[in-house]
Amino acid sequence: MIIDYEALSLIWIVLPLFVGFGIYLFPQLDRVLAITVSLISLGYGLWHVLNSAPVSLQLLDHSGVSLLIDSLSGFFILTNAVVTLAVIIYCWHSQKDAFFYTQAIILHGSVNAVFASADLISVYVALEVISIAVFLLVAYPRTERSIWVGLRYLFVSNTAMLFYLIGAVLVYQASNSFAFEELAKAPTDAIALIFLGLLAKGGIFVSGLWLPLTHSESETPISALLSGVVVKAGVFPLVRFALMVPEVDPIVRFFGVATAVLGVSYAVFDKDTKRILAFHTVSQIGFILAAPAVGGFYALTHGLVKSALFLIAGNLSSRDIKVLKQNPIPLPIWITLAIASFSISGFPLLAGFGAKVLTSKNLVPWQVVGMNIAALGTAISFAKFIFLPRTSNLPDNTVKKGFWPALVLLLSGLVLANSLYYEAYSLSNIIKPLATIAAGWLAYLLIFQKVSVKIPRVVEQFDHLIGTMSLTLLLLFWMVLREWRLLY
Repeated sequence: MIIDYEALSLIWIVLPLFVGFGIYLFPQLDRVLAITVSLISLGYGLWHVLNSAPVSLQLLDHSGVSLLIDSLSGFFILTNAVVTLAVIIYCWHSQKDAFFYTQAIILHGSVNAVFASADLISVYVALEVISIAVFLLVAYPRTERSIWVGLRYLFVSNTAMLFYLIGAVLVYQASNSFAFEELAKAPTDAIALIFLGLLAKGGIFVSGLWLPLTHSESETPISALLSGVVVKAGVFPLVRFALMVPEVDPIVRFFGVATAVLGVSYAVFDKDTKRILAFHTVSQIGFILAAPAVGGFYALTHGLVKSALFLIAGNLSSRDIKVLKQNPIPLPIWITLAIASFSISGFPLLAGFGAKVLTSKNLVPWQVVGMNIAALGTAISFAKFIFLPRTSNLPDNTVKKGFWPALVLLLSGLVLANSLYYEAYSLSNIIKPLATIAAGWLAYLLIFQKVSVKIPRVVEQFDHLIGTMSLTLLLLFWMVLREWRLLY
């Protein structure tokens, strides 16, 4: 029996869209249909992670519109599947209606479409659908605050994608193709514009400072989706560019280091649990970009752990670290919080350890200092959670009904994913992460726990976000020109 993998891949791409709109016809099956689509994506993503044979489809021969699904795509698809599955399980006993599950599955399918795309125009269409679905999900509570946060995201996203579209048109004008490979022959302004759009969509460097407010003010399951998978839709094309077009690899790596350091610089001083996690989403995206060759594995581990952390934060008694220090949290919840914090800090036996080791081995020399600072800042930040007081005398019956099944799924994924890179377990590889974590904890207990610094949020205001895009564009022009002059 011959299996047509190309036909199966096309069916897999369009299935979430059909099912998403089909939920309106069968609203009583909304959760079942949503979870079925997630399970299909999980199997499809896992198959590509374990099978090195890529699937390539040419959709329009003369325009470079094509799909490419390989092991890199597989890691991102698997991340999307597990996180979406966990969110649906978390919401299973809630009052979410068919509209919510429709948008969640359309979002799921659109994010997968980005991970399968190998051309600029397909990515553009998928990213625009993502923007609409995210807006509807963020604004789902229909409060004034949620609607404003959703509109703010939509305005920033649409502005970014306008820059991206102009860049894509300039690439086509120069090469008559939208294929990623054509970036090697694209004019400087085209690359700068495309990068600017993706930096903003991915929450990267200063163009991503829309992210903390959006992620922290959204409902708990939406925050998990946004940080777990949605921002990776902007990150994935950049990783693919770096692997396909060596000329842009140094630019991607630079923004990886800058983003990792910027995000952690905010996180170590913040006292709001959800904002700490949001800034760490910015920082961890930097780790994905810093070593593009292994970015897929890091994206998987980050998606699992950050979704778990947002679900946990949404079930704590307060978002204020100072308040949590005065009110011990139930021991079972603290254990899940500690496991997730250990993983993102790079502790052995969890997938975050292997991801950090693999990333460190794929850095170029000039990146090492910056990434070590980011790793130390990560340990300091998550010491805030690990050293929270806990008690076995308080019941954990205040959590949502779907909380524990969702957490078991995500944390089990961290343990299982740990086996994908068992070669990381050597004495030299273990010592450095443990030393970094120990130094971070010591710095937190002796210094940062006692320091109270309020970082101004002026740069997160809407008008400043748009202005920052202009400054980033100038930086990109200079960086691309510099790389092209060095090469030619």
